[in-house]
Amino acid sequence: MQCADNALGRARLGMAVGARAIGNAVGRNRLRRLIRESFRVNRPTLPPLDLFVTARAAARAAGNREIAASLDRLWQDIRAAR
Repeated sequence: MQCADNALGRARLGMAVGARAIGNAVGRNRLRRLIRESFRVNRPTLPPLDLFVTARAAARAAGNREIAASLDRLWQDIRAAR
Protein backbone atom coordinates (compact mmCIF):
# COMPACT_ATOMS: atom_id res chain seq x y z
CA MET A 1 0.00 0.00 0.00
CA GLN A 2 1.21 3.43 -0.93
CA CYS A 3 -0.59 6.69 -0.32
CA ALA A 4 -0.22 10.35 -1.17
CA ASP A 5 -2.23 13.43 -0.26
CA ASN A 6 -4.60 14.83 -2.84
CA ALA A 7 -6.52 18.10 -3.07
CA LEU A 8 -9.78 16.58 -4.26
CA GLY A 9 -11.33 16.20 -0.82
CA ARG A 10 -12.01 12.48 -1.29
CA ALA A 11 -10.03 9.25 -1.41
CA ARG A 12 -9.11 7.62 -4.71
CA LEU A 13 -8.01 4.05 -5.39
CA GLY A 14 -5.41 2.55 -7.68
CA MET A 15 -4.30 -1.06 -7.72
CA ALA A 16 -1.79 -3.42 -9.22
CA VAL A 17 -2.83 -7.06 -9.37
CA GLY A 18 -0.20 -8.82 -11.45
CA ALA A 19 -0.27 -12.21 -13.09
CA ARG A 20 2.97 -13.28 -11.39
CA ALA A 21 1.57 -12.66 -7.93
CA ILE A 22 -2.01 -13.87 -8.38
CA GLY A 23 -2.09 -16.10 -11.42
CA ASN A 24 -4.92 -16.47 -13.91
CA ALA A 25 -7.43 -13.80 -14.93
CA VAL A 26 -10.19 -15.26 -12.77
CA GLY A 27 -8.10 -14.86 -9.61
CA ARG A 28 -6.92 -11.37 -10.56
CA ASN A 29 -10.45 -10.18 -11.30
CA ARG A 30 -11.77 -11.71 -8.06
CA LEU A 31 -9.15 -9.83 -6.08
CA ARG A 32 -9.84 -6.56 -7.92
CA ARG A 33 -13.58 -6.87 -7.18
CA LEU A 34 -12.88 -7.49 -3.49
CA ILE A 35 -10.55 -4.49 -3.25
CA ARG A 36 -12.98 -2.19 -5.07
CA GLU A 37 -15.95 -3.23 -2.94
CA SER A 38 -14.04 -2.86 0.31
CA PHE A 39 -12.85 0.59 -0.79
CA ARG A 40 -16.37 1.62 -1.84
CA VAL A 41 -17.77 0.73 1.59
CA ASN A 42 -14.97 2.49 3.49
CA ARG A 43 -14.46 5.49 1.20
CA PRO A 44 -16.71 7.95 3.12
CA THR A 45 -14.60 7.53 6.26
CA LEU A 46 -11.17 7.70 4.61
CA PRO A 47 -9.12 10.91 4.48
CA PRO A 48 -8.48 12.58 1.09
CA LEU A 49 -5.65 10.40 -0.18
CA ASP A 50 -4.60 8.66 -3.36
CA LEU A 51 -4.28 5.02 -2.28
CA PHE A 52 -2.42 2.42 -4.31
CA VAL A 53 -2.88 -1.24 -3.34
CA THR A 54 -0.40 -3.81 -4.62
CA ALA A 55 -1.35 -7.51 -4.51
CA ARG A 56 1.04 -9.97 -2.89
CA ALA A 57 1.43 -13.64 -3.74
CA ALA A 58 -0.17 -14.65 -0.41
CA ALA A 59 -3.49 -13.30 -1.70
CA ARG A 60 -3.58 -16.15 -4.23
CA ALA A 61 -4.25 -18.74 -1.54
CA ALA A 62 -6.31 -16.50 0.76
CA GLY A 63 -10.08 -16.74 0.87
CA ASN A 64 -12.50 -13.88 0.37
CA ARG A 65 -13.05 -13.41 4.11
CA GLU A 66 -9.33 -13.29 4.83
CA ILE A 67 -8.78 -10.69 2.12
CA ALA A 68 -11.74 -8.60 3.29
CA ALA A 69 -10.48 -8.71 6.88
CA SER A 70 -7.00 -7.69 5.76
CA LEU A 71 -8.39 -4.76 3.77
CA ASP A 72 -10.54 -3.67 6.72
CA ARG A 73 -7.44 -3.59 8.93
CA LEU A 74 -5.65 -1.58 6.25
CA TRP A 75 -8.42 1.04 6.08
CA GLN A 76 -8.46 1.26 9.91
CA ASP A 77 -4.70 1.84 9.97
CA ILE A 78 -5.05 4.63 7.40
CA ARG A 79 -7.82 6.32 9.40
CA ALA A 80 -5.78 6.05 12.61
CA ALA A 81 -2.66 7.51 10.97
CA ARG A 82 -4.48 10.62 9.72
